[in-house]
Amino acid sequence: MPRDLLLLLVLLACGRAVSPAASPCVVSRVVDGDTFHCRDGRKVRLIGVDSPELAQGAPGRQARDALSRLLPQGSEVRLEEDAAPTDRYGRVLAWVWSDAGLVNESLVRGGWAVLYTVPPNVKYAKRIERAQKEARGSHAGLWSGSAFECQPSEYRRHACPAGH
Repeated sequence: MPRDLLLLLVLLACGRAVSPAASPCVVSRVVDGDTFHCRDGRKVRLIGVDSPELAQGAPGRQARDALSRLLPQGSEVRLEEDAAPTDRYGRVLAWVWSDAGLVNESLVRGGWAVLYTVPPNVKYAKRIERAQKEARGSHAGLWSGSAFECQPSEYRRHACPAGH
């Protein structure tokens, strides 16, 4: 077996493989629980996840703080595109990789965001779904309270009961 293929298989087994097309980004600022800026000016929206809005109060701030811990200012990450590279707001849509692994998955596993799929960008959706089941089952992060009784997507549509 060629050495490069063996290395790729080892990385895949560890869950740390990144597409060769992944582009580097130095984090300049975290906006909220699922969006941040790169030093070069790109605004990045994490694929496959949705976190509470800042307008939702404490849950939104906690989600932003969690992403800030995963993506400290000045840290270098790799952005992996999926099928659709940008959203209607011009944000880069990315699976974000740090030395610790897939940030999108870590955010959900910590209980700070939920699975949010928008086809065709579903490359790692099963991983995110497993992470959400783990977080929900262990009452991690925002699952320890009632923050996800009103999903962020419902909140944006004004479909939540008063108080959420």
